[in-house]
Amino acid sequence: MSVIGLGAVAREFRKPLSLEQVDFADPKDGEVLVQIRATGVCHTDIHAIDGDWPVKAMLPFIPGHEGVGVVAKTGRLVRGVKEGDRVGLPWLRATCGECEWCLMGWESLCPRASYGGYSANGSFAEYALAPAAYVGHIPACLSDAEAAPILCAGLTSWKALKETEATAGQWVAISGVGGLGQLAIQYAVHMGLHVIAVDIDPQKLWRAKDLGAEITLDAKEQDVAQLVQSQVGGAHGVVVTAVSATAFHQAIGMTRRKGTCVFVGLPPGDFPAPIFDVVMKGLTIRGSLVGTREDLHEALALCAETTIRSPITTQPLLTVNDALDRLRAGQAEGRIVLTM
Repeated sequence: MSVIGLGAVAREFRKPLSLEQVDFADPKDGEVLVQIRATGVCHTDIHAIDGDWPVKAMLPFIPGHEGVGVVAKTGRLVRGVKEGDRVGLPWLRATCGECEWCLMGWESLCPRASYGGYSANGSFAEYALAPAAYVGHIPACLSDAEAAPILCAGLTSWKALKETEATAGQWVAISGVGGLGQLAIQYAVHMGLHVIAVDIDPQKLWRAKDLGAEITLDAKEQDVAQLVQSQVGGAHGVVVTAVSATAFHQAIGMTRRKGTCVFVGLPPGDFPAPIFDVVMKGLTIRGSLVGTREDLHEALALCAETTIRSPITTQPLLTVNDALDRLRAGQAEGRIVLTM
């Protein structure tokens, strides 16, 4: 028997979401119906709502992919999850489990993957359906609001840092000190890395210092590539979370010889790489989307065992369009979490 609940529905690209009563179907085989308690707001949600990417979401849809809630119903053939369990709904909703990437432990690159709040309805609602095998189990010591940002911002930043292959004692530069960047700084400090934080907002740079960044640079006022090279010889790893093409150019310049630059942010447009520098310095440029289920387990466990947290502000689901506008304008401090 289906349930009725409030949902924020995208009916047209680049238009405000419509708050509606939605009929949520019973879970199918292998699925669970989750009663959402909190959900983070991510730049990816804006890309989905605005139709920024070449492959667009199918209208109408419910965005959201950092949902935390309690399993209300289970379908047949569900294992490892039961009614009453507190779970999280990540961006990577499901994969085929059969392709070469899934079999190699790279399920996040599955060409047949589905994504919450994009190719399937997401967590900007009082309920959401999800494949049971792909939900994350939330540690008891994390509140709903604390756990929500880890499902995407935390997972993505954790995976990107691993992709730099930087080791304890080396330097990493985090370009963009928003929701992802603030978590990336904390994860990097926990890993024993020296951190350089780069942003154009002085307040975010002050926050980065508080979180453990040893060097903070204003990309609007300073030649960040020159400074990173002169002060530390270049960063062994660079993670670009900023949604800015300029930040990608700067990141290459900040990277140390034989270093790795990891692209995470997804601004529209192309990126012409400086071929001479890439070849002569032996640089690696790597994309990193999200992590696997194992990466998510690691990201949640680290937060449960440490003081790593996303700075959050909470507001009700009814104010979702205000939250999206604040994020578009760069006015969000850390992560906005919508509560039900």
